[in-house]
Amino acid sequence: MSAGPSAAERAAVDEYLGTPQSGWMGGDRSDADHHVAFGGFHTAAGTRHRLLPALQALQSCIGWVSPGGLNYVCERLSIPPAEAYAVASFYALLALEKRPERVAHVCEDVSCRTRGGQELLNDLAGRDDVEPSPCLGQCDRSPAVLVQRTGEYDLSLWGATAGDVIDVLEGATPRAPASDHYGVPQSENGSGGLRLLRRVGAINPYSIDEYRAAGGYEALAKALEMGPQQVIDEVKRSGIRGRGGAAFPMGVKWEAVSGADSERLLVCNADEAEPGTFKDRGLMEGDPFSLVESMTIAGYAIGAERGYLYIRGEYPRAAHHVARALETARAAGLLGEGVLGSDLDFDIEIRMGGGAYICGEETALFNSIEGYRGEPRQKPPFPTEAGLYGLPTIVNNVETMINLPLILTEGGDAYASLGTSESAGIKLFCMSGDLVNPGVYEVEFGATLRELIDLAGGPTEDLAAVLLGGVAGSFVGLDLLDLPLTFEDTRAAGVSLGTAVIMPFGVSTDFDDLAMRIAAFFRDESCGQCVPCRVGTVRQEEALHRIVAGAPLNGSSGELTLLSEINDGMRMASICGLGHTAGSAIQSLIDLGLIGRHV
Repeated sequence: MSAGPSAAERAAVDEYLGTPQSGWMGGDRSDADHHVAFGGFHTAAGTRHRLLPALQALQSCIGWVSPGGLNYVCERLSIPPAEAYAVASFYALLALEKRPERVAHVCEDVSCRTRGGQELLNDLAGRDDVEPSPCLGQCDRSPAVLVQRTGEYDLSLWGATAGDVIDVLEGATPRAPASDHYGVPQSENGSGGLRLLRRVGAINPYSIDEYRAAGGYEALAKALEMGPQQVIDEVKRSGIRGRGGAAFPMGVKWEAVSGADSERLLVCNADEAEPGTFKDRGLMEGDPFSLVESMTIAGYAIGAERGYLYIRGEYPRAAHHVARALETARAAGLLGEGVLGSDLDFDIEIRMGGGAYICGEETALFNSIEGYRGEPRQKPPFPTEAGLYGLPTIVNNVETMINLPLILTEGGDAYASLGTSESAGIKLFCMSGDLVNPGVYEVEFGATLRELIDLAGGPTEDLAAVLLGGVAGSFVGLDLLDLPLTFEDTRAAGVSLGTAVIMPFGVSTDFDDLAMRIAAFFRDESCGQCVPCRVGTVRQEEALHRIVAGAPLNGSSGELTLLSEINDGMRMASICGLGHTAGSAIQSLIDLGLIGRHV
């Protein structure tokens, strides 16, 4: 196979990177070359961050990352091909071998597995354009499918049949869904009192006029009147903690960065790839202007002029909605230079992930944006000191961000009065699994597991256990159904809110199969950087296979002891949260006596 790029590959890369200006960058030689490296090391280092988008542009055009195309990207960006290949091979959504022009990724993960995903895969078995996929973040509308289409935008399908998938793969116009589903049953059922979700499904997500009529941009105007420090003070008074799982006080983090004497950056983490998590997707699809406004407020408060929104690659619809909102906001003078006629200059750039769960970890996300493999960094230094591009950086997820307008318009003290003293405010929960009405639900901190399950219409059968916090969380027994869902109460119970996943499972669930799927997920998603995680996730899966096969090496009790020891090793010695929690859910199944019951 030729290692040179085709005309189409050149055109795709040049469309993103611009016309090459020298022979050193893949263009025609000119007087600008002067027989020396064009621009030198510093120029090359300054363009490295464009590597992943360039590879994505290449694949979007021709359907895969060919050797010739990869080499041309490397030539344009002055990156060694071996390094670029290492990056390209890191991401599941990038193909390094030629494949069909359309490829359907069918979710086989925890929720879809019990709600039609496995049957859909069976119906499509034998096709070379269908692949099983980890969670696609559409757990509320299973079975979920992502279709990558060469030369066209990627497409999300929900509630899909085999016929629907085949039609799209063969080039037909996809069947219109029964409703523009945003996954907010409370709104759909006419429940009042929603705050964070009040506009989702109620306004046209493309209309800035409808957004402003519903109170949009009042908070930004108020922030500009208050001044940056007062905004930070109001956030601190609210008591809000990060909603991404770490639960760090938002105002404290902001204040640490706002005083930096260098350029500051803002990053919104929308790479929610935890199986069972989809709240950020629903917010971006249904109320994108609220995120744009919230990021602008945050940028103003910390003194940042640049913001990055990192959206998981499996969310094409969300990315499209936010991209349109950004364009509209710029045209309306609400983003870019002189926001709302003030001296605030702030803009947002979207970066798409490539299909890597680990990039939800903030430092892995930084590496991904900078053009490197999405491997976590050692801490310290922490992002508030040296984050993206080595600059002081604030990272918050979408849910955390969209609380800002509410805090500023109603006041920090009013927000702090909601929930509990340690867990202030409103929380969104992702409800899926064996439930009548899966979706995103909004409650104040302190609601119990039982109340959330009842709010979602109750279980579809008698319950055996509930997965709390996602696959990085824990299964809990029915004795904890009345557990208040707060940071302090879950901590006291030895569990975690994590990514706010609540996934009940009925008595008919095959927990051995579920455990093996969770183990396979962490094996695949480990970045491989550290030994405890790289080896531990494999050994964990091997032990489970032996148990389920009825062939334990040292009896079933010996294998269960081994699983516990592997979990301890990963938890204590891994670099990042993936390794720390890769065995948590499986250990909880062991503790509940739900693994290996037939052995």
